[in-house]
Amino acid sequence: MTGAVTEAKLWYWQRVSAMALALFVLVHLATMIYAVQGGLSAAEILGRTRGSWLFGAFYSLFVITVGVHASIGLATIAEEWLGLDGRPARNLALAFALLLAVMGLRAVYGVVVG
Repeated sequence: MTGAVTEAKLWYWQRVSAMALALFVLVHLATMIYAVQGGLSAAEILGRTRGSWLFGAFYSLFVITVGVHASIGLATIAEEWLGLDGRPARNLALAFALLLAVMGLRAVYGVVVG
């Protein structure tokens, strides 16, 4: 696969993940505003999220989308600012994406299953 084809695919996934993140962030903010305005405590919020697989699925997709979006951007930054070329930049970005995924999915697990 040529570099131009790979860059075009990364550009596409960066834009698709940005659109998905916009939706996720709006839903997240609306949920947080609803919870705060309703006067819910942290314990009450956790009580509502425990066992909610819909909540877990939503936030798991949110976490995965963040990993995809952030890692593509990080690979570009590593290439442009750090001077890393191709594979090292992608490996750094992949390691960062995996770290984000592990930490984020553990948080989702803790809130849903806890």
